[in-house]
Amino acid sequence: MSELEKSELHEVIKRLKGSSQKVRRAQILLKADVDGPKWTDQAIADAFNCRPQTVENIRRRLVENGFAATLNGLKRSQPPTAKRLDGAQAAQVIAMGLGSPPKGYANWSLRLLARKVVELEIVTEMSHETVRQTLKKTA
Repeated sequence: MSELEKSELHEVIKRLKGSSQKVRRAQILLKADVDGPKWTDQAIADAFNCRPQTVENIRRRLVENGFAATLNGLKRSQPPTAKRLDGAQAAQVIAMGLGSPPKGYANWSLRLLARKVVELEIVTEMSHETVRQTLKKTA
């Protein structure tokens, strides 16, 4: 690790710049430095209350992705807040859930509702978790 990178890590830790994850990654990178303290993965994990695999993953990311990507984290290819249903589809799912269940069932289950939505071709595929999240927003 270069002196410039080390100074950036010290700055992140000193000023608590960025997220708590970024500060922890900076602390781990400083302790894992070959030219520095040379702490073992287990010692670093114990010091920062994480698993040794976390330290290994950060070391691997440093080698594979570089310093900036390791410190700042990788961007997701698909954001977690991507909408799975549009407004009309969500309304149909909610209306179906409020209606009476199919013959032979006492109540709608999330999985049953998801299967019925796909069967009626409201969407091409749907998980029970998407149904849960859609119904939860209305409560």
